Amino acid sequence: MPTQSDIHGKLAILADAAKYDASCASSGSKRESKGGLGSTEGMGICHSYTPDGRCVSLLKILLTNHCIYDCQYCVNRISSDTPRARFTPDQVVKLTMDFYRRNYIEGLFLSSGIIQDSDYTMGQMIEVARKLREDENFRGYIHLKTIPNAADDLIETAGKFADRLSINIELPTVGDLKTLAPEKKRPTIERSMDRIRVKRDETLADRKRGMKASAFVPAGQSTQMIVGATPSTDADILDTASTLYDAHQLRRVYYSAYSPIPHADARLPGKSPPLVREHRLYQADWLIRFYGFDAEELTTGEAKNLDLEIDPKLAWALRNREQFPIDVNLAPREMLLRVPGIGERGAKRILRTRRHHAIRDEDLVRIGIVYKKARPFLITADRHAEPLTLDSVGLRDRLKPKNVQLSLFDALESAATGQV
Repeated sequence: MPTQSDIHGKLAILADAAKYDASCASSGSKRESKGGLGSTEGMGICHSYTPDGRCVSLLKILLTNHCIYDCQYCVNRISSDTPRARFTPDQVVKLTMDFYRRNYIEGLFLSSGIIQDSDYTMGQMIEVARKLREDENFRGYIHLKTIPNAADDLIETAGKFADRLSINIELPTVGDLKTLAPEKKRPTIERSMDRIRVKRDETLADRKRGMKASAFVPAGQSTQMIVGATPSTDADILDTASTLYDAHQLRRVYYSAYSPIPHADARLPGKSPPLVREHRLYQADWLIRFYGFDAEELTTGEAKNLDLEIDPKLAWALRNREQFPIDVNLAPREMLLRVPGIGERGAKRILRTRRHHAIRDEDLVRIGIVYKKARPFLITADRHAEPLTLDSVGLRDRLKPKNVQLSLFDALESAATGQV
């Protein structure tokens, strides 16, 4: 019988080992909570953000950090000398319920190293979710990390208990995987993603026909890519993300800056990429998903990485000055969303306001757009763009934000909202 100190020791190791996984936002679930414990509203505890800005707490741990794989970028690889620990399913269930009853958490994010084989590990994780749902009547949020190569029937079973499933694509290109994680195959990973998508589509279709189909991954699926572990460019990363969104209907792609690990392979860089690179990728990702941009528009053949000094929408606008200025009283929504400083809410307010009267320059400030950034690209009822403003060589410097230290919270906000 393990002692409390044993559990605390395991928690210290396995919570720390889970910190490298960024894909744990707990949004989009509609699981019924009546008559059960927990809710999807609202050391080992992580804070994630929902699309409406709410902060929720999850117990974020690994079932074990033992692993049979030797992925060179991973601190838990088989050749690493990191301290090892392993929870039983019952111990994870008890921890989750204890944390929940103390009001520390609202859900569980569970991942694992691979032990014995993929099916055995996936089965152990499913047992945690099953016990929480069926034995403890827990109705809080559960996010399970899908194990590569796990059997289809195990993935389907996991989807019945979990609100969200995710399987990490790990690295941006097939070549990157072959170099640093040869045991993991891109086609196998994508096949699992596709199986989740197909089963989710089937369940939603059955429900629309009035059938009483059990919920299957109601919060969808996500994935994560490591940024900066290989020479792959932002163009490569965004192309892979765009392909995954289109092919598998992912809810989110998360970008995790590579963190150097002890005794790393010589092919890995000795330091992390700048945090602002991860920040720009989240902004670009948001442009692709919600602003109508194609991935290839955000970089160029000459500059395959995003500009670290200015956001990707402003960078695009400066490269395409011939498309501006646009008339704020006539431009369609799709074009308004391409103006630097105008987000989704700003575009909606512009469309609503101009139904009642022509928008003047003073109205832009009240509407809530970033006036200084948007002004050079817009014509209003009482102001045409200044002569030669768009052609000014100093426009970029005038619009570039002042140099400030990017904080962790800036990156977290972009991960949660993506607003540009």
